[in-house]
Amino acid sequence: MGRLSDGTMPALADTISRAGNCAHPVRLVGRSETVDLRTGEIVETFRSADEPLGLLYKPCGNRRESVCASCSRIYARDTFELISTGLNGGKGVPATVNASPLLFVTLTAPSFGLVHGVRDGKQPCHPRTRLAWCPHGRRLTCWAHHDADDPRVGAPLCRECYDTDSAIIWQWHAPELWRRFTIALRRQLAAELGVRDHDLKHHARLEYAKVAEFQTRGLVHFHALVRIDGPDGPGSPAPVAAARLHEAVRHAVSTVRCAAAPLDDRDVERILRFGAQTDVRIVRDGFAGGDHITTEQVAAYLAKYSTKSAGVDPRHPLPHLANLMESCRALAARAMAGCPFACDKRAGDRHPRLCGKCAQSPYALLGRWASMLGFRGHFSTKSRRYSVTLGALRRARRRFQSLTVEARRRATPLDTRALEAQLMADDEETTLVIGTWAYDGSGWPRAGDKALADAAASRAREYAKWRAEQRHARTSDNRQDKPTTVRTSRGI
Repeated sequence: MGRLSDGTMPALADTISRAGNCAHPVRLVGRSETVDLRTGEIVETFRSADEPLGLLYKPCGNRRESVCASCSRIYARDTFELISTGLNGGKGVPATVNASPLLFVTLTAPSFGLVHGVRDGKQPCHPRTRLAWCPHGRRLTCWAHHDADDPRVGAPLCRECYDTDSAIIWQWHAPELWRRFTIALRRQLAAELGVRDHDLKHHARLEYAKVAEFQTRGLVHFHALVRIDGPDGPGSPAPVAAARLHEAVRHAVSTVRCAAAPLDDRDVERILRFGAQTDVRIVRDGFAGGDHITTEQVAAYLAKYSTKSAGVDPRHPLPHLANLMESCRALAARAMAGCPFACDKRAGDRHPRLCGKCAQSPYALLGRWASMLGFRGHFSTKSRRYSVTLGALRRARRRFQSLTVEARRRATPLDTRALEAQLMADDEETTLVIGTWAYDGSGWPRAGDKALADAAASRAREYAKWRAEQRHARTSDNRQDKPTTVRTSRGI
């Protein structure tokens, strides 16, 4: 009622729309000027005081759905476009890329102890014909039928038997394991083609897009699209079929190893590897031509994880995930124990200030990544020439907004014939934006404002879902109602 009484409801509605229905926008105060680099003339001046609410509200841009549903939806759409262009072409990627052999690879974490899980069918969690007890006096059987919402799913049957330290150290080195996997795969492909490792680029190019998924036990899986192209890049004929690429991936996974340094003098060195449950599926075979799973399904599956977090609710964390977070901080402090500057006391800080000696420890920043359960890698990575970049997609969105505003100002229709080429062009900027901005705060100033922003975001998601359903229905109807050609005799 406050916005209605003071007459600022229209200004709030306009601000929410400009902020993209963001739940936690960043409030800025200041001004910026757009300067023409050729003439030095000030083309445009923008001031936050001219905004409807007197401040500039910028979307937070958080990819996590639990933090901001509106911004995470945009991030998921960008990720879908990034992945799908590497599958089907477009946005600067040639359409002939859809003929390249393609695999969908899932790499898992090894087992560090028995955990509760959701089983298929009517299978219990951990059935045993005879009672089994661990050395700590706990039963290693569970006849419960867990569902996905059961808080026990992912928790160890015995916390003392579960190798928490090794699990965290594996998670800490998971990005390095992935890097070594890509190196081993390229070496295996070079051996398959009978060429030297550094000459592989003259015969074939390996491209990939990878996302990390947190399991209920707190460890990550890697889901990746692995594509093989010819020496000329995306769209060029590949010298290796999907079946041989499948074998090369299997062999590379089995050979990847990483030596993890001990935490301290009382610890031992660990040899890390991927789990035994490696799944490699053929999405597209460049020679056979048969799709085992559709590219749209794969792109949507990978984009779905762009909005997922580690699953840790800071207010009500699950007990086994909270234990992993505390263990991350404890291991960081243990790695720096005995420091005369008491660096171990600051190991759990978000931005710890460490002495020179402790900063050289491979586990010095482990406590900083406790909220990610020790995983310090990016949620998604891709090879350089797999497809378009997120930066190019965001630049295209800004250009589209500028073109739309300019078309409305001139009252002229927007030319869509060469729109994609214009948006994705890599031309040099002719203007320079010089700004002076100050941080004013985060979030909406009133509780009612956030409620309205959340409601607007919910309606936008429902409308987008409805449009997708209508589009899918029209596509299905067109396929069913496709006219058939019937030949008849003219004389009858």
